[in-house]
Amino acid sequence: MVQVDLITGFLGAGKTTFLRRYVRYLVQQGHKVCILENDFGAVNVDAMLVQEVLGPGCDVETISGGCDCDTHQRRMRTKLIAMAMRGFDRVVVEPSGIFDVDEFFDILRDDPLDRWYQLGSVIAIVDALLPETLSPQAEYLLASETMNAGCVLLSRAQLAAPAQCAAAAAHLERALEAAKSSRRFGFAPGEILAKDWDALTDADLAALAACGYRQASCEKLHFDQHAAFTSLCFLELHLTPEQLQAAAQRLFAAPECGQVLRVKGFAPAPAGGWLELNATAAGCTLAPIPQGQEVVIVIGEGLDKAAIEANLKG
Repeated sequence: MVQVDLITGFLGAGKTTFLRRYVRYLVQQGHKVCILENDFGAVNVDAMLVQEVLGPGCDVETISGGCDCDTHQRRMRTKLIAMAMRGFDRVVVEPSGIFDVDEFFDILRDDPLDRWYQLGSVIAIVDALLPETLSPQAEYLLASETMNAGCVLLSRAQLAAPAQCAAAAAHLERALEAAKSSRRFGFAPGEILAKDWDALTDADLAALAACGYRQASCEKLHFDQHAAFTSLCFLELHLTPEQLQAAAQRLFAAPECGQVLRVKGFAPAPAGGWLELNATAAGCTLAPIPQGQEVVIVIGEGLDKAAIEANLKG
């Protein structure tokens, strides 16, 4: 059977950054891997971000854009059926940051997927610099996307003080309690890993690849995820990397734009190639990337498109 791993986490937590490192490790171990990227935005930026790991041992499939639950399940099921016929022995699924994990488990129980796939590890990414307060919908997603994880991996741990890492873990516990989840963290060794990702060893990655998952439940918060969270796409703004970074920082400081949770996109590098922007309220990075296009994706709650466009253009 094909082992399928799930990498979950809220918007901007750092799932794609970790996925690149994780998949590179799996390929080095001799696995033939396929990545399934499910991006919330109409343009699948995250699929571009994994291009550097693609090759003879790794391929990618994508599902882009918001859609209703039934349509999304059909798309994911179709993709998984096609991937099972291509000879991969490992599939790594990176869903969007507003994904209902129960939906994924339901799909794997369907025939014929239940005969072709077995669930391996669920790895949840949580920002060590997690804001103290989130909306009720965001708190619910934080709980629901982590409660089945075999391990929670804190992102940006190298930028956080030990007290901030502890605060993020405490925040996760509060979110699980508010969602009336049966899951709690911190009682078993290795359930929460706070470590600079550049320092992750093969032993660390092997442990994550074998961390498994937990059976857990919570009280459903019923809301329209695509109404609560909005993804806006802006093309051909012709911004320099410095302009793009400054524009992203303006969005998080501009209340008229709404509650901006994540900004991602690309800008041409001065010396050729592309730079990838990944920004949350906690910080902003620009990193070289082999492929890109002039696109900026803004994701958040109660977004005002005109105000965001005005801030992006400066």
